[in-house]
Amino acid sequence: MTLSLPLLIGLIGVALLFDFLNGLHDAANSIATVVSTRVLKPHHAVIWAAFFNFIAFAVFGQHVAQTVGTGIISTQIVDAQVIFGALMGAIVWNVITWMLGIPSSSSHALIGGLLGAGIAKAGLSVVVWAGVTKTVVGIFASPAVGLGLALVLVLIVAWTSLKLTPMGVDKRFRKLQLLSAAAYSLGHGGNDAQKTMGIITVLLYSQGVYTGAFHVPFWVVLACQAAMAIGTMSGGWKIVHTMGSKITRLTPAQGFCAETGGAITLFMATFGGVPVSSTHTITGAIVGVGAARRFSAVRWNVASNIVIAWFVTLPAAALVAALTYWITGLFL
Repeated sequence: MTLSLPLLIGLIGVALLFDFLNGLHDAANSIATVVSTRVLKPHHAVIWAAFFNFIAFAVFGQHVAQTVGTGIISTQIVDAQVIFGALMGAIVWNVITWMLGIPSSSSHALIGGLLGAGIAKAGLSVVVWAGVTKTVVGIFASPAVGLGLALVLVLIVAWTSLKLTPMGVDKRFRKLQLLSAAAYSLGHGGNDAQKTMGIITVLLYSQGVYTGAFHVPFWVVLACQAAMAIGTMSGGWKIVHTMGSKITRLTPAQGFCAETGGAITLFMATFGGVPVSSTHTITGAIVGVGAARRFSAVRWNVASNIVIAWFVTLPAAALVAALTYWITGLFL
């Protein structure tokens, strides 16, 4: 199905709306720890995070965009109807979880949406299992790696702070947490914005706007980074509260460890082209620093509810996407 120019622009707008909601939904990932430790006021924190979200394109390539655009479902069956179904599956799930204050994964909602719409069109044969396997591995690996790195960082911080008073430790890490929050926001902008870049680019190729080897046009890069940054500036305060204080209480030193562990994980995944969840990553890191203090410091009932949301996200978004694909087909 070839779209008219107004419809093509409208569908790109829907993709950028998803990117905006991704930033809105995932603002908590970037700022929850720096806000909960009172290093920055909420509105200063979202501006700080949004800036580093935007400039992420200057640091990372487009490896994740390549995976999302060509490595989840076969590009041969991608058309406007599939893209619209995928986006609606992700957007609807994002809005539901945002309203409920559940820190689910925007990234995996989009992956689930692509799978649901693609399978609704042409069955399981369209699934690119190598890319899906890499993504599923990322679902489990990113929080585990974030947790492990955060634990190691807690030990390093404790060892290097032996001669400091509690007030001295707090003062040092209030400054360092600005850097760790910036690094995490950079990783978040690098990994998450690229998913929408992949969606828009594969749409443009399916419509014949671009031909040849898959590449992300620079205007698409800028539009996606800007949409995510604006979404981040709009905040997601219910999820900030869940991430920043409901899982465990954080000090500036612990916030630094959680953000740094999460940032390292996102950097590795983004350079490797793995579309991981920034939500999963920072949750694992926050649980890690809480458990390092004492096992009971983590509110495991809250953490378990978040984990349940991780498992539900892919199939829920896929179901909404498939329904959207079929309903859209009735009017075409």
